[in-house]
Amino acid sequence: MVVTTKDWDATTGTASLYERKNEKANWKMVGESFPVVIGRNGLAWGDELTRQTTATKIKHEGDGSAPAGMFPLTATFGKGSKPEAVELPYSKLDEFTECVDDTRSFHYNRIVNRMQVGNFDWKSSEKMFAITPEYDLGIFVAYNSYPVVKEKGSCIFLHIWKDAATSTDGCTAMERRDLERIIGWLSTKKNPYLIQLTDEDYDKYRKSWKLPKLK
Repeated sequence: MVVTTKDWDATTGTASLYERKNEKANWKMVGESFPVVIGRNGLAWGDELTRQTTATKIKHEGDGSAPAGMFPLTATFGKGSKPEAVELPYSKLDEFTECVDDTRSFHYNRIVNRMQVGNFDWKSSEKMFAITPEYDLGIFVAYNSYPVVKEKGSCIFLHIWKDAATSTDGCTAMERRDLERIIGWLSTKKNPYLIQLTDEDYDKYRKSWKLPKLK
């Protein structure tokens, strides 16, 4: 999934899906592109692969920016039973499901159930079940996950937007129908990633990262 924005401060962007059979095959676009909203402060660099970027901001906890770079899509969640089309791991949210954003916690940047986790050591978290309709359905973006680094940022998802004009605290949001299409398309066999960059940086890295040519 490729998301591009016009610059580092833009809060809206365009998303497209691409796939290929193997590393030597050509990328093919899947369906039509669609609009997304991102962090209220635009993008901030969050990828450790390279620092040769036009970024003026580096992602950190609570900055209101969506991470720029390339990140795995590893799991899904929602408030109903697991949809039949979902192949990635799925977590059904309940009133005790929280994503921990307390940088002092052992569970920082993890989704946990406070009644099951045992070591309840955080003072700040997102109560995911109460966030409606945005978290009625979502995908976990494995930003700051391998390994988790304190203060670097947490709880980054693809989720349903409030509307086309309302930005997020750092996630990437879209219409529910577009999110449903992504979730039905994802598969562990496809090794899915979110690639999120400004238009300028996407053009800069496309060949070296072997990314799709956008249509």
